[in-house]
Amino acid sequence: MAASTSFSLFSSILFLLFSISIASTSFTPRSLVLPVTKHPSLQYIIQIHQRTPLVPVNLTVDLGGWLMWVDCDRGFVSSSYKPARCRSAQCSLAKSISCGKCYLPPHPGCNNYTCSLSARNTIIQLSSGGEVTSDLVSVSSTNGFNSTRALSVPNFLFICSSTFLLEGLAGGVTGMAGFGRTRISLPSQFAAAFSFSRKFTMCLSGSTGFPGVIFSGYGPYHFLPNIDLTNSLTYTPLLINPVGFAGEKSSEYFIGVKSIEFNSKTVPLNTTLLKIDSNGNGGTKISTVNPYTVLETSIYRALVKTFTSELGNIPRVAAVAPFEVCYSSKSFGSTELGPSVPSIDLILQNKKVIWRMFGANSMVVVTEEVLCLGFVEGGVEAETAMVIGGHQIEDNLLEFDLATSRLGFSSTLLGRNTNCANFNFTSTA
Repeated sequence: MAASTSFSLFSSILFLLFSISIASTSFTPRSLVLPVTKHPSLQYIIQIHQRTPLVPVNLTVDLGGWLMWVDCDRGFVSSSYKPARCRSAQCSLAKSISCGKCYLPPHPGCNNYTCSLSARNTIIQLSSGGEVTSDLVSVSSTNGFNSTRALSVPNFLFICSSTFLLEGLAGGVTGMAGFGRTRISLPSQFAAAFSFSRKFTMCLSGSTGFPGVIFSGYGPYHFLPNIDLTNSLTYTPLLINPVGFAGEKSSEYFIGVKSIEFNSKTVPLNTTLLKIDSNGNGGTKISTVNPYTVLETSIYRALVKTFTSELGNIPRVAAVAPFEVCYSSKSFGSTELGPSVPSIDLILQNKKVIWRMFGANSMVVVTEEVLCLGFVEGGVEAETAMVIGGHQIEDNLLEFDLATSRLGFSSTLLGRNTNCANFNFTSTA
């Protein structure tokens, strides 16, 4: 029932946004806006309108994904579909050097002398080759206060993939939307289309009933009730992992965590693991495909030991998978920042730059009676030492500036009398 309610609300919002006629190209927006809903599967879903005639397309958000891919096997019909011909500028932009033939009657995803690229389902780590192609996309613009008018982006590049790649994705989803550090990710293509700086801002809602928001372009960022978050961010450099998919640099977003503190106590860990080595291992990245923060085993064990030691007088209850450290909810008071546990602090480039996680982001309400520490163990051979997952970034405003290679972060908005579900999607156009 929750899933039905969530998607019904989400679809209603999108209907309001896109019932507006597509704007003329003479209008230059400051930013585009996408509602993003949390599905009960713990995936974050956006809906765009694509093709001619326009149809709604639900996509799972992959923050570090390098492109958008869509299932073209089932019911893909569009008069504006354009496969990318071999050695074309589009193939060059996508860094595709392959050139293929199709031995079936031409149809979306199967055409002669077109280039191809790998599409990845990062939820289950499955990849498949697909045709590089383009089509019309329609998204809503914003003035930072409300949605304004819907705008079209012709020739938006994506990968036309196969139905089997949808395995593990939320029901009703027909592909993935990559927001990574590439020239063909959604924010990069939007920036090129409207002469934006290569910047996007994400604010994920923790509620399956009320959507959060993604801005692509410039601020301001105003949330109800009349809260201006534009100048509320602290900044830290975005780091480049030299090793990514298919021999390229990683398209994912890494930051430099120097140490972890809980209740002002430093968690004793091997800080070498927090650095990215020459093989691309180690470091800290931010992810929307991991629902909870994943820690390399020694880091996880050190955090659990410090956490349980500092809360030593509070009795634990039976673990609830995938979590290990759980408590009775009656053991903690309730505050506007979530359960009243001390904060978990990520110390970034220096002691003055801290990403602070309060109870709403560090703890998970498993049932009405049970709360668990919302971090999971990633194994001794974890490729990345720390993967900051979706739960830990909910109700945080995160600004990814690809042009200047820096991350702006707010820490929780709950103490500022707002949250990520409080952007006003009512159109003023």
